[in-house]
Amino acid sequence: MTALPTHAGEVPSSAGASRKDGMKNQASHDGRQSESEDHGDRTGASGGEGVLTVIIAFVANLLVAAAKTVAAIITGSASMTAEAAHSWADTGNQVFLLIAERTSRRRRDTSHPMGYGREAYVWSMFAAFGLFTAGAVVSITHGVQQLLEPEPAGDYGVAYAVLAVAFVLEGISFTQAFRQAKKAGRERGTTTLRSVSTTSNPTLRAVFAEDAAALIGLVIAFLGILLHQLTGSPVPDAVGSILVGVLLGVIALILIDRNRRFLVGQAVSPSTLEAVAARLTAHSSIERVTYLHLEYVGPERLYLVAAVDLVGDRREHDVAVSLRGVERNIEQHERIEEAVLTLSTRDEPALSFPAGNGAAAGGA
Repeated sequence: MTALPTHAGEVPSSAGASRKDGMKNQASHDGRQSESEDHGDRTGASGGEGVLTVIIAFVANLLVAAAKTVAAIITGSASMTAEAAHSWADTGNQVFLLIAERTSRRRRDTSHPMGYGREAYVWSMFAAFGLFTAGAVVSITHGVQQLLEPEPAGDYGVAYAVLAVAFVLEGISFTQAFRQAKKAGRERGTTTLRSVSTTSNPTLRAVFAEDAAALIGLVIAFLGILLHQLTGSPVPDAVGSILVGVLLGVIALILIDRNRRFLVGQAVSPSTLEAVAARLTAHSSIERVTYLHLEYVGPERLYLVAAVDLVGDRREHDVAVSLRGVERNIEQHERIEEAVLTLSTRDEPALSFPAGNGAAAGGA
């Protein structure tokens, strides 16, 4: 996670409004609506890159799906038919992912105090189910049918040309997804593949995985068609269709599982927890942190609750003003949706972490 702000800004005296039952009252929440609008500006760059990645994938998949469909009709290849189903499934999925990108970036309001971030996991789940049903099931079913009732295939040159064009287009889409994943991994201090597998951004993971599967599927389809041409047997082509379906099914199940985890409450990594604790402790107004809770409320968005011991021994009003100032300052960070701070008692020990976690490695 990139560094949290370490200095409190100027805070109006009205920021010292009291909490009831440990929660901020509505007046305090309403007073922050202008700040929540700033969140949209601060996340605009990363959000714009995510939308661009999905749009490139959509255009590439649409062109590839149309070309593969024509080639499948002309050649009668089972592998090409499976690839066409795969690309149409991916094209439809990009629509879900675009909806996920747009709806999850809506600003929080009174009806959704934690924002709309989890919408991304819901729509990404729909996309994963679509990949499984429209891609995996259709491909496997068609492959089995070809094994039982093989159909003659021909015009192999058309199939090879379409596969070559598809590989280029899918490669362009995958390159964009890889660039975004590599950038995210570099910011988090981790590898590109680990960043994709652990990121809280479901659209990035979906596009990356689907494009990678598409490139692998194209290789499988090419080998199936080539062996069909060389041997005259439709079995390799049919097996290629089944293998493409199995590949899509595995990818879909992985994506479904990852979205499920974030919907039910995926825990942040120890390194992220330590990183945020270190940033809080580095704040000029905080002496120590005795409790810290982080919860994902959307892609790269965290809800923070902490108990802190402020520097010095001040009056109740001054403490309230200072505490609200720290909260507002923390919420200026692009990945913090809301921060709620309470005071620690003297007997509560400061948080400690095992050596080696590496605070700098944290990230959302």
